[in-house]
Amino acid sequence: MLKKMNTFKQNKRLLFDFTYGILTAILFSAFIYFEHFGLTLKIINTLSGLSALALLLYSPKRAILVAGFFIGLLWFYWIGYSFEYTGVGYMTPMVTFGFGLVYTLFFGILALTKKAYIRAVLLFALSFFYPFDWNWLQIELLFVDSYIGVQKYQFILVLLALTLPNYIKKPYTYLPLALIFLALNFNQPIQKDAPLKIKLIATDIKQENKWLKETLRPTVAMIFKEIDKAIDERYDLVVFPESVFPLYLNRNPDLLEELLNKSLEISIVAGSLLHTQKYNYNVTYMFQDGEYEIAKKMILVPFGEYIPLPKFAQKFINDFFFAGEADFRAAKKPTDFVIKGIKFRNAICYEATREEIYEGEVEYVIATSNNAWFAPSIEPTVQKLLIRYYARKNGTTVYHVANYKGTGVVK
Repeated sequence: MLKKMNTFKQNKRLLFDFTYGILTAILFSAFIYFEHFGLTLKIINTLSGLSALALLLYSPKRAILVAGFFIGLLWFYWIGYSFEYTGVGYMTPMVTFGFGLVYTLFFGILALTKKAYIRAVLLFALSFFYPFDWNWLQIELLFVDSYIGVQKYQFILVLLALTLPNYIKKPYTYLPLALIFLALNFNQPIQKDAPLKIKLIATDIKQENKWLKETLRPTVAMIFKEIDKAIDERYDLVVFPESVFPLYLNRNPDLLEELLNKSLEISIVAGSLLHTQKYNYNVTYMFQDGEYEIAKKMILVPFGEYIPLPKFAQKFINDFFFAGEADFRAAKKPTDFVIKGIKFRNAICYEATREEIYEGEVEYVIATSNNAWFAPSIEPTVQKLLIRYYARKNGTTVYHVANYKGTGVVK
């Protein structure tokens, strides 16, 4: 009888911890799904973000592990979708499960202690750590569309506000919650619109069709139709998505010549590929006044464009799992385009969600993406929130154009 009672208590405790962990993951991820379905409310995001952090500070150890696993799934279930297009689609569920495990370990460090103040220190430390150079889980991102700011000092204030009540006796126990007021978003940097008339061309070309020979001619025809339309509408600049030209543009002199001729009437920014004698590059071309410049991608996508592992493992994994396609090379520094006298920082997809792109005096960014790799999913929403996070932190306005979803001016 006693054994049965103990088993019942253990099962009850397991169920409690599992439920606690699931609730934490849902609160930690809610703002993404609200944004995805157009239901964003600052008060809801504020409360859900604060609640998620509080649960991470005070949850039972097993609940932390459950929360980490489901946060990984809720944020990144879609990453494996892209493997379908590299001939290893069977890996999709393994990749999804793998991200769950990665973030079980990521947040699992909190389960090493029950002390809230140590967990707070660890959470702050985790905000600087990116597993495999993948930075899309930014803890401060919880507050990007809330009443709380996204700067590091504001994150510290929130952690202090949630931690100190555990160590202060009545009647002043909850007084530290007032620190949340100091973390409110009072001084967001000013973000200005560029003094140009800019047309962003969203496309919706399915990834399975993008690189087929039979779709090349219609795609090129669409591009020049949009350029002509933008000229007629008197735009200064027209911007197309990443790899909108699904070819090595530097090896197509006729296309280059036609684009150079069009650039006498309008500036053009478009994504394509560049092939040199040794390497492939993911690039952006900028055509203006009968000339062009090329911006090479500086920050490559982990496991998509490069393998973030020691060299002895890179070739095997690239050849076996990625059919030799994760072999792009990167530029050493970011590229700025000066268009009609206005400076724009170039960012290709993943780059627009990295701090390095916003370093220095960067008022405007032109970001190009191909999100069809992950259709249909929340990926464009996570990307948009991350771009907004960095744009607001740095006072930058981002002109983002994408294939599939995500096109728009991000502030």
